[in-house]
Amino acid sequence: MTEIHYDKDADLELIKSKKVAVIGYGSQGHAHALNLHDSGVDVVVGLKANSKSIAKAEEAGLKVMTTAEAAAWGDVIVILAPDQVQRHLYADDIAPNLSAGKTLIFGHGFNIRYGYITAPSNVDVALVAPKGPGHTVRREYLAGRGVPVIVAVENDATGNAWETAWSYSKAIGGLRAGGIKTTFTEETETDLFGEQAVLCGGASQLVMYGFETLVEAGYQPEIAYFEVLHELKLIVDLMWEGGIAKQRWSVSDTAEFGDYVSGPRVIDPSVKEHMKEVLADIQNGAFATRFINDQDAGAPEFLALREKGASHPIEATGRKLRELFAWRPQDKDYTEGSAAR
Repeated sequence: MTEIHYDKDADLELIKSKKVAVIGYGSQGHAHALNLHDSGVDVVVGLKANSKSIAKAEEAGLKVMTTAEAAAWGDVIVILAPDQVQRHLYADDIAPNLSAGKTLIFGHGFNIRYGYITAPSNVDVALVAPKGPGHTVRREYLAGRGVPVIVAVENDATGNAWETAWSYSKAIGGLRAGGIKTTFTEETETDLFGEQAVLCGGASQLVMYGFETLVEAGYQPEIAYFEVLHELKLIVDLMWEGGIAKQRWSVSDTAEFGDYVSGPRVIDPSVKEHMKEVLADIQNGAFATRFINDQDAGAPEFLALREKGASHPIEATGRKLRELFAWRPQDKDYTEGSAAR
């Protein structure tokens, strides 16, 4: 049975009694650090000496240390750097500064699940993963709300790892919405699968194929863009608000009927079989190995695929059309792309 915790189930004073070092100041790092600070937690940000994020963190009123100094200082060390660099930060700066009774908290289980980081048996190892991007985590906290979190404990050396994890979850605002108990394995495998098969890989490929089909049939690229990409947000928002049922209730009868009769023609049973293959690669570690090996080699496959995606005709069409909208995003996180993550 699913176990859900809320604010009333956690003691904020527990995390407030500890020194918390947040390693990284990207999307999740900045949100966790600022929410912890606003909740009265003694927090510092750990960054490499040459990090461009030092000025941002200090401008936000946070104390900054080097990664090694922060790891030595903190009772709780929160590792929120990108998956592919975590093991290097851990080996160089964090592991030498661990001592019995400290707590490691991760925002994603990747490195623990696939064995790229192996923590000593005398420290607690926990996971607190907000189910939303960091900027949403921060925005919802400031609004008095929260983003749901999923929480796990891989190693409970002190006997208090769960209590610490729930207290930390409360401090970043997650338990305002609710925290679900999980495992490192479940979080990692389902997160990777969701990204690859549906949210990122699946949705992106479906949109691009839809765009190509219409343009190749002679329709204007601008019209195709509106129909297969622009309006997707409207549909996803309805799903987010009330599930697939609300989306079907909200659209026209024509659209709903087309959903039923044409959806299974496009996303036929073979797609589910391919999804099972994707899940198998995640479960057996093949995807993790491919990703890490490519990153270690300088990311040639990753960068080539990024360039290929950026050169798809739908991107040029979209840039032109978005200039027409007065409401188009203007913030740095949008214009700087992956550099803001």
